[in-house]
Amino acid sequence: MSKFALATLALACAAALPMSAQAFDVDAGGPFMMRVRAVHIDPANKDTTGLGLGVSSKTIPEVDFSYFITQNIAAELILTYPQSHDITSNGATIGSLKELPPTLTVQYHFAPTSTIRPYVGVGGNYTNFSSVSFNPAVVTALHPSIAGSSWGWAVQAGADVEIGKNLFLNIDVKKVSMSTGVYSSGTSVGKLSVDPVLFGVGVGIHF
Repeated sequence: MSKFALATLALACAAALPMSAQAFDVDAGGPFMMRVRAVHIDPANKDTTGLGLGVSSKTIPEVDFSYFITQNIAAELILTYPQSHDITSNGATIGSLKELPPTLTVQYHFAPTSTIRPYVGVGGNYTNFSSVSFNPAVVTALHPSIAGSSWGWAVQAGADVEIGKNLFLNIDVKKVSMSTGVYSSGTSVGKLSVDPVLFGVGVGIHF
C-alpha cells in the first residue's frame, strides 16, 4: 500500500468520526475499545537473494485501540514497541534487527451486540527496521545492509467473546505485507519478504 493510499484511509476514518455520536449505541459499551494481546509472529521469509535469508519467529505483547464509527464499522490502530529478531541464512543466525510495525485497519463487525462478535478487517502497515547488525565474518565478506522501512497491506479476522460487562476475550489472526531490500556493498541483490502471519489472544474492554 502506498503512502497516499494509507493517508487516504486515515482521512476517511477521521472524516467519519463525527457520525459516531448518532450512529453508535452507547448502551453497548461506548465507541472505544482497547485490547491487549499476546501475539505470535510467524514469518513467511520469501527470499530472492539466493542466500536463504529470513527473520526469526517470536511471541510479543501488543496493544490496539479501536473507534467504532458505527456499531458495525470500526477503525483499529495496532501498536507495539520495536521487536528484536535474529537474521538467519539457511537456518544459521548471521545478525539481528529490530522492527516496529504500526498497522491501521478498518473492520466490519458482523454481530456487534451478540455474545460472540466476529469481525474482518483490511488496512495498511508501515514497518521501520532499525538496529541492524551482522556477524563480523558476514560484514567482511558481503558488506550487507537492508532498506530502512516498508509499506504494505494488512488483512485480519477475529472475534470478541463477551466474558463480563464490557469485557471481552479476543482471538485475532492477521496477515501483514512486510518486506525489505537487501544490499551488498551498496548494490541491490534481492528482496526479503517477511510477510508474517500474526496469531493473537488477549482481552479487551469497551468504554
